[in-house]
Amino acid sequence: MSHRVVVLLSGSGSNFAAIAAAARAGTLPIDIRAVVSDRPDAYGLERARALHIDAVAVPLKDHPDRAAHDRALMAAIDRYDPHLLVCAGYMRIFTPAFVQHYAGRMLNIHPSLLPDYKGLHTHHRVLVDGARTHGCSVHYVTEELDGGPLVGQAVVPVKPEDTEEALAERVHRAEHQLYPEIISWHATGRLTLVGDVVHVDGVPLTMPARRTYPDV
Repeated sequence: MSHRVVVLLSGSGSNFAAIAAAARAGTLPIDIRAVVSDRPDAYGLERARALHIDAVAVPLKDHPDRAAHDRALMAAIDRYDPHLLVCAGYMRIFTPAFVQHYAGRMLNIHPSLLPDYKGLHTHHRVLVDGARTHGCSVHYVTEELDGGPLVGQAVVPVKPEDTEEALAERVHRAEHQLYPEIISWHATGRLTLVGDVVHVDGVPLTMPARRTYPDV
């Protein structure tokens, strides 16, 4: 049975494109059933249409509050009966009801080595602090913002000459390798969440799996 995935995004969809490319190449055994966005003009929806994947917009402005919007979002997602919900640059904070509905089957990627630099503007903050390493993290989504159980991280060195844009580009390249790998663990049954503990191959993770990709 194919592993049904719905992708949530708000912007250009570069992580979605990397995930879709891995699926087309046969290295990621998933069926991307739909791409859903809170923004009708999100370029990620255009990417989905170009690949003949359902592209669905659920605009926030069409609903009186966040709770109503999330109920509409759940209805749109659940039509595809996904095994996994993949957040790939979705910029809204979910209500507790939404998070509970997809507990244990919703992943997110964040551009920092969590728990450091939760929230926005991570590349700028890393440079201001003079940090020597940066990167990205894949985690399960919980009600705590960027605080769900960690699955994997990719480490990117900070170079003395780095600008915010250059550092962001290298982190993006790491994201595009890490996220498909972690999603493949879920698709093949290797990755599970038991309570609030991540298990890989039936073994609890005491620390997130670390990756350093040589081509970033």
